[in-house]
Amino acid sequence: MENFWDFSVWGGLVLVGTLLGSMLLGNAIKKATPGLRSSLIPTSVIGGMILLVISEIYHACTGKVMYNTQLFGGNGSALLEILTYHCLALGFIASTFKSSGAKLGKERTKEIFNTGVTTVSTYLLQAIVGMGITFIAARIMSGFFPVAGILLPFGYGQGTGQAMNYGQIYENQYGFVGGKSFGLTIAALGFLSASIGGVIYLNVKKRRGTLKIASGKRETYKAEDIQSENEIPMQESIDKMTIQVALVIFAYLIAYLIIYILGTLLPGMKAVLYGFNFLFGVLAAVMVKFALNNLRKAKAMKHKYVNDFLMTRVSNFFFDVMVVAGIAAIRLDILENYWGLIIILACAGMLITFFYERLVAKTLFRSYYEEQFLMMYGMLTGTASTGIILLREIDGEFKTPAADNMVYQNFPAIVFGFPMMILATLAPDKPWLAYAIFVGFFIVMNIILFRSFIFRRSQNDPKDHK
Repeated sequence: MENFWDFSVWGGLVLVGTLLGSMLLGNAIKKATPGLRSSLIPTSVIGGMILLVISEIYHACTGKVMYNTQLFGGNGSALLEILTYHCLALGFIASTFKSSGAKLGKERTKEIFNTGVTTVSTYLLQAIVGMGITFIAARIMSGFFPVAGILLPFGYGQGTGQAMNYGQIYENQYGFVGGKSFGLTIAALGFLSASIGGVIYLNVKKRRGTLKIASGKRETYKAEDIQSENEIPMQESIDKMTIQVALVIFAYLIAYLIIYILGTLLPGMKAVLYGFNFLFGVLAAVMVKFALNNLRKAKAMKHKYVNDFLMTRVSNFFFDVMVVAGIAAIRLDILENYWGLIIILACAGMLITFFYERLVAKTLFRSYYEEQFLMMYGMLTGTASTGIILLREIDGEFKTPAADNMVYQNFPAIVFGFPMMILATLAPDKPWLAYAIFVGFFIVMNIILFRSFIFRRSQNDPKDHK
């Protein structure tokens, strides 16, 4: 029987309150510090860094893990990882529920497809470079996990949640000591690469006079941005925000049931299936969204229940919690032998992503290549939110298609990226074969990406004049 004054009752709430409180403190520090204010580092990253410093000081003084004390219920470290794991999927589900907008023309569809292919090509490039570095490290460092470099695309390209998921798989199934912290640290350094690197680039271009920085006006919304026609009222017998959260959690419940059934049928794939919780979440959200749309078409449901404005807020909340929890969960003491390697991986990830995104943007998105580059660089070193933060610096009103490219590219990115994610779980068994497949896959993806240049006919081809 639990007493209400027991730490087991309050531990989880204290931990969540600490995470949210650190973001409030981080926001205050950012607003009060000119250097941070201009750095574009997300507040959730600052909040996570604050907690990381505090927990490391506590560990240095006591030799204990701060989150595993009674105050946090005795097992706060595990709860941080659970929050990171679930918030990744919940954020994706909320994003999936948002309306897909108007129909797109042929040229816009091509640009969105190319953006999705670029995303996967960047994952592959990061994996190739990351694995190449850790293959060499494994020759030098006795007992080091040779395919640890695969965590570079998951930390940079996909963010905190996936970096932890794969780090945990490698730690639990293949004995990579500190795998979770390794992945989470790569993801944290990715945010710094996106934010600090993005600011340096913007300032250099501004000084040269080749890039116009958008004015720093506060974001304002019109009534139609907040509520579209024929939606349920903001507040009646149930609050509209409650409806949004309920839809997200309900879709995640469906995703869990699908994963549970598949895990029962395929016990050897259980770790992989549960690692793809966010993909099953997206699938479940599409199913629920499809059902709601058909109920409206059949006039069985009169009003629209999904509100894009509120769903964006829900999605951003889960992603913010994911980031702050993921950074707070890092154990620096476990990584004491890996710091040199982690810095090398982080710098390599930043440089190859920077130059590859510049190449693609200049070649395929010429009319708005600066906007496309900043959005892609921010997204593929941090998260979608980081990409939007950088994009706003030069396209504050989203007049170019760059922001839409990021939103709609998810489907082609998931289709092409899924084989890579499966292969990443099998790579520790046959690392060199996996590496060769990554290289081959990267070549194929770039042939698809630059197809219009590779396969176009010469304008002087006589056949064109017949």
